[in-house]
Amino acid sequence: MLLCTSSTFFAPSFNAKSSQYLCSYFTKKTHLLSFFKNSPICCNHSYLFSKHIKDSNFIGAHSLFMKKKATFSNSAISATSQSDEKSVGGNVVSKRLKKKVRRDAPEGVLRFKLDMCSKVGDVVEGLRLYDEARRNGVELNQHHYNVMLYLCSQNRGENGSDLKLACKRGFEIFQQMIIDKVPPNEATFTNAARLASVMEDPEMAFDLVKQMKGFGIMPKLRSYGPPLFGFCKKGMVDKAYEVDAHMIESGVVAEEPELSSLLKISADVNNADKMYELLHRLRTSVRQVTESTVGVIEDWFKSEHAAKIGKGDWDVIKVREGVVRGGGGWHGQGWLGHGQWRVVRTQMDKKGVCGSCGERLACIDIDPRETEKFAISLSKLAFGREVKADFIRFQEWLQQHGPFDAVVDGANVSLINQQTFNFSQLNNVVNRLHDMSPSKKFPLVILHKSRVNGGPAQSPCNKKLLERWKKSGALYATPAGSNDDWYWLYAAVSCKCLLVTNDEMRDHLFQLLGTSFFPRWKEKHQVRLSVSRSGIDLHMPPPYSIVIQESENGGWHVPTTTGDDLETPRQWLCATRPVKR
Repeated sequence: MLLCTSSTFFAPSFNAKSSQYLCSYFTKKTHLLSFFKNSPICCNHSYLFSKHIKDSNFIGAHSLFMKKKATFSNSAISATSQSDEKSVGGNVVSKRLKKKVRRDAPEGVLRFKLDMCSKVGDVVEGLRLYDEARRNGVELNQHHYNVMLYLCSQNRGENGSDLKLACKRGFEIFQQMIIDKVPPNEATFTNAARLASVMEDPEMAFDLVKQMKGFGIMPKLRSYGPPLFGFCKKGMVDKAYEVDAHMIESGVVAEEPELSSLLKISADVNNADKMYELLHRLRTSVRQVTESTVGVIEDWFKSEHAAKIGKGDWDVIKVREGVVRGGGGWHGQGWLGHGQWRVVRTQMDKKGVCGSCGERLACIDIDPRETEKFAISLSKLAFGREVKADFIRFQEWLQQHGPFDAVVDGANVSLINQQTFNFSQLNNVVNRLHDMSPSKKFPLVILHKSRVNGGPAQSPCNKKLLERWKKSGALYATPAGSNDDWYWLYAAVSCKCLLVTNDEMRDHLFQLLGTSFFPRWKEKHQVRLSVSRSGIDLHMPPPYSIVIQESENGGWHVPTTTGDDLETPRQWLCATRPVKR
């Protein structure tokens, strides 16, 4: 039985043959049906049926297994006493008892111990537990196998022999998973690909990724790392491009580590067209880049080959049309100009004028239709994580009282440089925004219900302040148990207005929003604050876009992650060359 088509080593007495594939075990209906017919049906790690199910009984047994309130046979509750059975009504086991049965079963104990090994990276203990479980006849499930594959793939060992042994055992475990007919998932293939990567076999890693679709499993970005980085490390540029193409075909968006590796290998082989394409992909998906990626780009612009490529003469009208069509900041017409690039590290002034070449950066437009789509997707995410009725009530309130010129994250603003909740600081910000508003309307203040009803809110002065905002229709108290982040973000997006907060919006909640539109929206709408003895300063969105920009004259400006644009100026890479017309 084989996993990959191109590898010569997989495990002892397990050699690859080009005529067979791992997926044949699970994709053929006869094998899959046979797998379920000839195996006990399990519920919470305990058998419902101790004998093989006959064909005629398969559907009935499966139907029983899927009932919400499952009944257990004697074997399912063998660990409990008869008095326990009576206390739960005879045949319906309480949730607490089911959880205890699952936890105390050999499979549950093994799962807990393997998870502990995974947390500390103890592959030796993990392998000991695995071997012991197999000797004792403990039935291993998908999670057990995936943890073991992960442990073996992450082990680097103190020497080469430890590394080789870990990989060998990992492949043996993968083979055993197939023999036991345990269906794999994305984590299974990704960990197996990592094993291949540790063995410096990116071909095998890529074969494993390509087989995932045969199981109806969509690869993730992490699935492509082992083959892509492996090919780049070996200088196999065509294979690296093949992985990249497969990634795009699967709808997986490469992030900075992947794009940086592709940029490096493209620069090494002087592939100017690919460099141009990748810089634009970096512009759309990453925006600001780390120092290591800036170094790759800087080396490219300083190379002899980069000085030789580019159009000496180009259609100015076509370039300008490209800029308008793209919303500003790029044209997409290829490398412009000839000759050696002038490459320097620089900064932008408050208006977005480059301190090196004097060019003013563009403020790139956001399509209003994108904003509307984003508001819809945001509300759908909120519905899945908040009480739906509560969020719908907020949307209706917003329709009645909005739109607003600004939305304030009340909790964040009140606690900037403060040990306790400071209503006075929040009021100062609200008044500043009121004075700045073209309509002289109060901004919308979002506060959790507990902040409005308890603590400092009980003081007479703060009560009067809150009442004033309520009467103005400028205060919304989010209900108990809610996450107010959803409320202030949705309000700012749907009102197409400013959002006042120092929250960098980098946690899991905001990662759900993706890396394409959200950073662009945040850049143009977030107002940050700084508090000092002299007072509060509002830092409005910059009048230019902090993103890789390509000028009409062929120059490039690349923003780095060094600097925050508030206290420390952001560093930029400026690459220009003389324009010969």
